[in-house]
Formats: sequence, C-alpha cells, structure tokens
Amino acid sequence: MAEFISLYSGSSGNCSVIRCGNRYLMVDMGKSCRTTVTALKELGLAIEDCDGILVTHEHSDHVKGLNVFLKHHRVPLYGAADTLDMLLHNGIVPPDCDAITLGCDVPEELGAFGVKMFATSHDVPCVGYRITSLDGKVMAIATDLGVLTAGVHQALSGCDLVALESNYDLRMLREGPYPYYLRARIESPRGHLSNDECSAKVLELIQEGCKKIALCHLSQENNTPELALRSVFNTLGAAGIIPDSDCIVQAQRRNEISPALAF
Repeated sequence: MAEFISLYSGSSGNCSVIRCGNRYLMVDMGKSCRTTVTALKELGLAIEDCDGILVTHEHSDHVKGLNVFLKHHRVPLYGAADTLDMLLHNGIVPPDCDAITLGCDVPEELGAFGVKMFATSHDVPCVGYRITSLDGKVMAIATDLGVLTAGVHQALSGCDLVALESNYDLRMLREGPYPYYLRARIESPRGHLSNDECSAKVLELIQEGCKKIALCHLSQENNTPELALRSVFNTLGAAGIIPDSDCIVQAQRRNEISPALAF
C-alpha cells in the first residue's frame, strides 16, 4: 500500500512524502530542516530510507530547508536542469550535494518508485511529478501552476490520487490587501490555480476514476480550507457525486502533518 502525506502545505512552506513500505520520496522542503526532520520522526520515517527529494522549483516556500538538510544527510536531489542549476549557483543547496537532473516526460526509476516529471506553467521554471509505487499505484502532484496545460492534464489522467493546488478564492484575492500587480500575477496563466479552477479539474478527475484528492498550497491570505472544500463539494454535488462515499477530498494543513491518504 502506498500513502501520500503532506508534512506542511501552503504559502509559508511545502513538503510532502510518498511512502510505500519503509521506502519514501519527499517533494520539496520549504520550511526548516528541523521542522521537516521532526515531522519525519513523528511519522517514524528514517532518513536513510528516503530514496530522494524531488524539487518542483526555486521559490523559497519549496526549498528553504534544503541547504541545512543536505549538509547533514546524503540524500539525492532530483529536479529540472534550470532549477538545480539555479539552486547550486546561488548556494541554496550545498555544492557537493547529489543533484541529479531529470528530463521532462521521461520515466525514471528512483529507488522503489517510478517517477515522471512534467512541466507546469509558473513564473519560474516549475514542474510536477507523476509517481508510481512498487504495487503499481499512481499519484501525481501539481502545485504552483497558473493554468492546466495539455501536459498537466495528461500527467494527472489515470491517477489513483492527485495532489492539486487550490491556492486562492477569487473574491478574497480581489477584495484583499494585495496590490494590483501581485493580484494580477497570481491570477495570470503563470501564477496560481484558483479554487474554482481546481474544482473543475477535480470533478473531471473523479469522473475518470480518481478516488483520492489532496488540495494543496492554500494561500494563507487569500483562501481557507473551508472555502476550498466548499468549492469542490459544490462542484461535485452539482454533478451528483458525494464526497466520502464516492471519493475522498482533503485540504492539506498549513503548519502540521495532514492525515495520510492511501492510494
């Protein structure tokens, strides 16, 4: 059995674990090494059982803890060439760390997992990951994307679980304190995904057979878990789909470990 577990998720930091047996991968590390290691210990995960860290992009809420962590632990770091080059060139990761470039849409075997990286639309080079466990179960994670491109649609299709960004409520964003340029960036095709956009995709995924959805990267200023879930539940309900009966939809917690989602 495989599990997706968010250690923390939101505008202040993002990190998740995909576990199968005693082996696991991490995706990003946007809070301190201490915070992340404490969460791993709480889950009973030994660092020597980690098959690698997949990094999505260079923003600090995804890479903040990597430098200290990789200085103390010899865990491979995987990602796109542009992102790894930037992290190494700017000293965000140690120069002697095991940084390994992946190719987009090229299947790779990383320890106990099959991984395929795919591009997302953001204001810096950014990727998501489609991950296959030892028992053949498939999940995908896609955060920090302003629009659902054809490549993203393809990567999310046919998954048992999808972790998808539900970053902002449009009304909160437009009526909130952010200046116009920042609101425009968030709403743009290279910004973030709204609750409404996420909900429409969740409906499509569930209609195709996906049974588990993790709503990720909720903005602290422009969203709440209640709003994100209400948007999804309203969309599903209009189509006659009943959460907890036909599927499980879970908003990931900002500053603590979320309940594990088996897939």
